[in-house]
Amino acid sequence: MDGEKHGRGAEQARQMLDLFASLGARAFDLTQTDVEGQKRSFRRAVGWEALRRGAPLLLDWAIQRQHNLIVRPHGATVELVQLDDLSGTMLERLRSAAFLILATSAGNHQAWVAVPQCAPEWVRRLRQGSGADPSASGATRVAGSLNFKRKYAPNFPTVRLLEGTPQRTVTRAELEALGLVAAPAPLAASRPGPIWPGRRAQSWPSYERCLRHAPRAHGSDRADVSRADFTFCLLAIDWGWSVAETCQCLLQKSSKARENGETYARLTAQRAAAAVHRRSWNMLQSAR
Repeated sequence: MDGEKHGRGAEQARQMLDLFASLGARAFDLTQTDVEGQKRSFRRAVGWEALRRGAPLLLDWAIQRQHNLIVRPHGATVELVQLDDLSGTMLERLRSAAFLILATSAGNHQAWVAVPQCAPEWVRRLRQGSGADPSASGATRVAGSLNFKRKYAPNFPTVRLLEGTPQRTVTRAELEALGLVAAPAPLAASRPGPIWPGRRAQSWPSYERCLRHAPRAHGSDRADVSRADFTFCLLAIDWGWSVAETCQCLLQKSSKARENGETYARLTAQRAAAAVHRRSWNMLQSAR
């Protein structure tokens, strides 16, 4: 029976990898974490075919050691947007648009949509409008693997591929028509220079303090590093640093930013800049 279960798991893993590959993603960063969420191994840019071939052994290895298998796709020809922690209503709306829907545990779902030509600010609006986790990093658990979190012991749930449609893309207009995209901010999402042109930044916020006061990660006792990164960028930009300067500083201070690369750091800084702009606009409107 265990052999049959592992065989089904490997097939689910291959199906998930094939769905990403159908949209051009032919390489994946592969991370393994333990039940406490601590990283145990990391391999950059593993080929799609190598992962497919190695899926059975990889799953067995992870199960024996109680390791989570997490992949981050690279090379897609369109923007692959991860919408995590979706409610049942939003999940139903997304069924006709998503190329991949996963259940990571009982009642916890995520959907992936492939959108041509969309800017980071629009992706932020999609996550906001759909009620998805705004800090989703673009890395996901492998279908067919087990979700090893302390709270689930000893009956760790299997990550399940619920639906998949190869090569499915969706336009921004179609997602907006489904009521999944929040309205744009009144001001531009980001600018190359400081938010306050007359302010000259003198120092950086304490990244360690941002990490220490970050909320707990979903289903974990550890700090949510994505939230800490966002808070650091928010403070830095509010203090007068530019988006580009903040991006480079985050790469130096955050292990997650170094692991995920400059794209992650830049998007985090841009989201923070958008938040500062929106707050400034609201203050201006209130003062009128």
